[in-house]
Amino acid sequence: MAANDSRAGLEAVFLENRERLRRFLVARGAGDAADDLLQEVWLKIAQRESGRLAGPIAAPLSYLFRTADLLMIDRYRSVRQAERRERAWTDTHDGTTPGVSDAPSVERHLIGREHARLVAETLDALGARPAAIFRRHRVDGIAQRLLAQEFGVSLSTIESDLRRAYAALAQLKERLDEA
Repeated sequence: MAANDSRAGLEAVFLENRERLRRFLVARGAGDAADDLLQEVWLKIAQRESGRLAGPIAAPLSYLFRTADLLMIDRYRSVRQAERRERAWTDTHDGTTPGVSDAPSVERHLIGREHARLVAETLDALGARPAAIFRRHRVDGIAQRLLAQEFGVSLSTIESDLRRAYAALAQLKERLDEA
């Protein structure tokens, strides 16, 4: 019976001081993780209730604050360790090889220029308006509705011109992939 009383007492103290514990965690730097840490404190209480950790608690509020503090420290260490691990992995696998340039080769540069020229020719073959609409939409990021106002055409005309441009570029891509 005494064990049930102490469990109910610890639960009661937690529930009465939940917001206070949350403020404590936020003040210690938990930020958005404060609610997650409170959940972990609750799980610690549940572990204690399951009988794995037995014995009365003389100062339940102090116990809860200490548990929250230790969980906060564990979380901080875990985050720091994950950051170090990520940094080490990035340093090891960043794709660079000492003594080798990251710049594209001359061949890739020439192929890129040739592809850009073919794209420009494909768009220009559609006519001035569809080519300009495609460039304004895809390169400049202008919304279709604003393009319709700018070019003095309907929204469906803008959509039609974009469909034609996309279809022409898809055909170009197929031809380039076959080569």
